[in-house]
Amino acid sequence: MIIKESKPISMIEADSILEKKKESKEEKIKEVRRYIKKFVRIKKEDAVKIREELSKLDIIKLNDTHITKILDLVPMDAEDLRKIFANEAISLNQEEINKILNVTSKIKVKQ
Repeated sequence: MIIKESKPISMIEADSILEKKKESKEEKIKEVRRYIKKFVRIKKEDAVKIREELSKLDIIKLNDTHITKILDLVPMDAEDLRKIFANEAISLNQEEINKILNVTSKIKVKQ
């Protein structure tokens, strides 16, 4: 197998890819999908929309990996958002935090 492209994907995006293989009788695929469903907090349509909106914010510090983490964790306050960036060499200013939280606040989160 040759890896043509490598990019971060959220759990909901991974589930969508695996869903296309649902005819597969492989137990591993079913097991992974069950695991993902335990932790996914948003709908696929919301994930696509939010990824697009976050990309349009023009925050230079925000890359695909960060956006993917935001989609997986769906931070609703500044403290949760800062935790995503805790191990990064960057920090967000309050304006950037507010822009991101404005987008994530539109998401209906599964409880």
